[in-house]
Amino acid sequence: MRKDDGMTATGLTDGFGRKIDYLRLSLTDRCNFRCVYCMAEDVTFLPRSGILSLDEMDRLCSVFIDLGVRRLRLTGGEPLVRRNALGLIRDLSRHLDRGALDEITLTTNGVLLERHADALAACGVRRVNVSLDTLDPGTFRAITRRGDVRSVIAGIEAARAAGLAVKINAVVMRGVNEDHLEALMLFAHGRGMDLTLIETMPIGEVDGDRSQFYLPLSEVRARLSRRYHLNDLPDRLAGPARYLRVAETGGRVGFVTPMSHGFCQSCNRVRLTATGQLALCVGRDLFIDLKTPLRSSESNGPVRDAIVAALLQKPRGHDFAVDQLKAPTVTHAMRMTGG
Repeated sequence: MRKDDGMTATGLTDGFGRKIDYLRLSLTDRCNFRCVYCMAEDVTFLPRSGILSLDEMDRLCSVFIDLGVRRLRLTGGEPLVRRNALGLIRDLSRHLDRGALDEITLTTNGVLLERHADALAACGVRRVNVSLDTLDPGTFRAITRRGDVRSVIAGIEAARAAGLAVKINAVVMRGVNEDHLEALMLFAHGRGMDLTLIETMPIGEVDGDRSQFYLPLSEVRARLSRRYHLNDLPDRLAGPARYLRVAETGGRVGFVTPMSHGFCQSCNRVRLTATGQLALCVGRDLFIDLKTPLRSSESNGPVRDAIVAALLQKPRGHDFAVDQLKAPTVTHAMRMTGG
């Protein structure tokens, strides 16, 4: 029987009865790329003094886990640029060992994976998502404004060699990488990796007009279906992607469609910024301060109560519209809440 305070016998629920068992934690807003759909080229990052310590992040995650969160994804910015990120992951793995947590995963741009893949595996990480929008070196550099695609591919191969399952995430941009998606799919499926395609979203300020990049994924599917047999799958993993099987490759392609086909009715997650703000919906500027109750007491009671109360404010969903791509109504940057 559901309690009025946002708790059930099996964990956290929001005001619409959705079970919340998935937390995404941004370790830092900093990144070694400046992707055109994510941030301006000349960006000011948060002062380090404003970021939670790793001990504080551990404590917050532990409270969420005790409240019923079963999946933890570490994001950024780029999470691996945070000093001693691996130490935090190693400490959090105790929740895997005691059976309170099902998995710790990572979303990364892949540049530092070659250096850290073995250590991630040793810390209990079994899956990583790698953001990779194209295999073409020139297009990759144009999108990231500074990246070398060879370093990402080397990171992917290192992760696979370390035994990590890898999924490729690609933001689809009209006129930029729409003609590169088939090659990306074949690259992923040839290595036993899923590919997830994501529509451009109106989150945060960027240089220029993001609406020029918007391409509904229905058009991508139609284009792929001219050459491949695509079969819808019932698979729904922890995230919002809807999956299909490509008969010719045997691999899966996921579609994340926040603009053209909403998925909020099944939302099971919340996000925590590196500054200790709980983001109840990635598509709204709705944040609840957890840093203050965390620091106000050595007891976890105040922060626990704040989390439970906050979830009753979680909205039914976002209301993205294509015209918002020109002038986003969501002002927080994606690097704050993680991908």
